[in-house]
Amino acid sequence: MKIALGADHRGIETARLIAEHLKRQGHETVVFGPAGGESCDYPEPAYGVAKSVADGRADRGVLICGTGIGVSIAANKVQGVRAAVVHDELTTQLSRSHNDANVVCLSGDLLGQRLMEKIVGLFIATEFEGGRHARRLGKIAAIERGENPTELVMEE
Repeated sequence: MKIALGADHRGIETARLIAEHLKRQGHETVVFGPAGGESCDYPEPAYGVAKSVADGRADRGVLICGTGIGVSIAANKVQGVRAAVVHDELTTQLSRSHNDANVVCLSGDLLGQRLMEKIVGLFIATEFEGGRHARRLGKIAAIERGENPTELVMEE
């Protein structure tokens, strides 16, 4: 699987370590973020990762900033991206199985590297359940098109 990772200055070292961890597991990775430790505004790597996922150049994305919130907001502005801030294994599993999230957003300040590696592994391994959840994703896509989801009739 090809994984795009990105981070601002608060998470770039962790993103690089996770990328190496994923490479050892046989995944292909690309990292977006500051080359050194210099300051970086989180919308920049968030856009790089989100655009890679939306364009199909990456299967999934991983973003890290101080809280995970900023990169999530920025990534979700790219059409076709469903970025979810997660904090543990349960929210990670549900972000994939119920929401078909294609980008996971992590807090570089609140989560340790080992937990982040575990979360990313679960994020990659968990499949989307479909069913009633697919109907809901259809309504999210309608919102992206500027439509009112309450006016749609959608079948499972």
